[in-house]
Amino acid sequence: MSAEKVRSTSVKSLLYLFLILLSVLCFTPFWLMIVNATRSGNEIMTTFSLAPGASLAQNWEIVSENMNLGRGFLNSLFLAVCNTVLASYFSALTAYGLAYYKFPGAKVIFTALLVFMMVPSQLSMLGFYDLVNKMGLIDTYWPLILPSIASPATVFFLRQYILSVMPKAILEAPRIDGASELAIFHKIVLPIMAPGIATMAIGAFIGSWNSYLIPMLLINTPAKRPLPVMVAELSAVRDITTNLGATYLVVAVSAVPIMIAFCFFSKYIISGISAGSVKE
Repeated sequence: MSAEKVRSTSVKSLLYLFLILLSVLCFTPFWLMIVNATRSGNEIMTTFSLAPGASLAQNWEIVSENMNLGRGFLNSLFLAVCNTVLASYFSALTAYGLAYYKFPGAKVIFTALLVFMMVPSQLSMLGFYDLVNKMGLIDTYWPLILPSIASPATVFFLRQYILSVMPKAILEAPRIDGASELAIFHKIVLPIMAPGIATMAIGAFIGSWNSYLIPMLLINTPAKRPLPVMVAELSAVRDITTNLGATYLVVAVSAVPIMIAFCFFSKYIISGISAGSVKE
């Protein structure tokens, strides 16, 4: 074996070793979260261990006695799915219109999107609460779902994405054949935009799943509260605060949908990148 091949093999081996160590390092916090969910509070405070404990049933009993974990899980899942679907579809539709349609005010709308991206959402929270209160939508899911239709950051990203992957000439053939604009969007544009939509859908799902402040302000009925609000309220429950294992168990359960969403959408991202890198 030549010296060049030996050097190349050594570099690749070191690179793979580094990536393996980096993967283990990234996975360690999740593993500790799962392990601590099976241990008691005293064990977590006094000893460090990477091996699961024997207090999972006890932790689950404490959680069940102090909160409706299943109800909070379903509430968060419903809100996250609705927000993700609406944000992805309407943002893709808006991005397509801004990218390939010329109409008066298009540049003004795009500039407004950039401005709205720079404004912190906390600045509009008081006005948003007052608007929701006057519309009689307090303690309902509508103010948590409908704003996802207007997502400036998602529109901006998808507009830039579609301009980079889809030439305008590809739209001429279906128009000549008499296809409607919505049919063109659903049958041609959406499949091409799928990797970009999947990327933003992950962020939309995680953002909605972890949303805490606005649901806390608008939802008053305990049974309607999403999981992050219920988890935050555990600080007022004595049994939970004195048992870290039960707290870790709730956090571990709340992290499962995020992991599943990433695993589901990541294959579309990878396939889109690999497809764009291959030339025939």
